[in-house]
Amino acid sequence: QVELVESGGGLVQAGGSLRLSCVASGQDISRYAFSWFRQAPGKEREFAAGINWSGDSTYYADSAKGRFAISKTNSRDNAKVTVNLQMNNMEPEDTAVYYCAARWTTPLRHPDEYQFWGHGGQVTVSS
Repeated sequence: QVELVESGGGLVQAGGSLRLSCVASGQDISRYAFSWFRQAPGKEREFAAGINWSGDSTYYADSAKGRFAISKTNSRDNAKVTVNLQMNNMEPEDTAVYYCAARWTTPLRHPDEYQFWGHGGQVTVSS
């Protein structure tokens, strides 16, 4: 079982920055890939950014390229992984609930491919 705990959501003005964090724990957690999804009111959950288990490959939605950066850090004993999403030059269209998700080794872009989810955090960008 994998547990994901998110933090860092909040309110930011357009053009500003925000960083989301997700602390993941569970058996073999260092072998999991992680992604951030977001869901705006009335819309489907959509992929924003993903990173593979080794941290050497990252993937972004077109809307996130050049503005968002995903990264991961393993704890010394590999018992926990921290996944960060740095969001810069934010736009009102980025307003959504953001979710951290995990799956084995390789990130995919469809939410149905993920077995484990965090509780989600609200991000609001004011114009």
